[in-house]
Amino acid sequence: MAGKITALKYQKKNPDRASVFIEGRFALGVPAIVAASLRRGQFLSDAEIESLREQGSTETAYNQTLNYLSYRPRSRAETVAYLEKRGLSENQIEAVVSRLQRANLLDDEAFAQYWVENRERFRPRGTRALRYELRTKGIAEALIDEALASIDMSASAHRAASRKAEQLNHLDEPTFRRKLIEYLARRGFDYGVARETADHYWEALDSGS
Repeated sequence: MAGKITALKYQKKNPDRASVFIEGRFALGVPAIVAASLRRGQFLSDAEIESLREQGSTETAYNQTLNYLSYRPRSRAETVAYLEKRGLSENQIEAVVSRLQRANLLDDEAFAQYWVENRERFRPRGTRALRYELRTKGIAEALIDEALASIDMSASAHRAASRKAEQLNHLDEPTFRRKLIEYLARRGFDYGVARETADHYWEALDSGS
């Protein structure tokens, strides 16, 4: 549908988008930021029209991804998967991801730190569980190691076990220890840390403190 642009009209229901008319007929809708480079009387070839469509869908995807990131930080792999589901080409995905990275809105190192700190604050997990979770988010092993390096697993296990120990305080010693160790193991803590934590809470319970 090559031809000259005869009108550029910003859409009433969505002023962030503009309708492009070629030779008096509606040709395509594009984000306002893309329409800003166009003018009436400008000739557009078929290739240029297709390029505008791609620019428009890329810009729309970028804005949708900003909303996706507003709920919580995301890893690069999560973001790529999100864009793939929306049918974007590899070039479009790379364009969006690169733009987000330049704006410091996509950073796997920062994401790994955020994930670990969030878990520590609200739902303590052991090294094994945290490593598995970060791997599923596509985080590189070196960044996982770095994020896990500062965690005091003993302190984390104690926090994780606090409420559970109260729930188990009516049990005899062997059952108390076994159930608390199993509880911590399910949350990714190593056996040694889990056993030490169970010892601590049983001794506290036994002493009445």
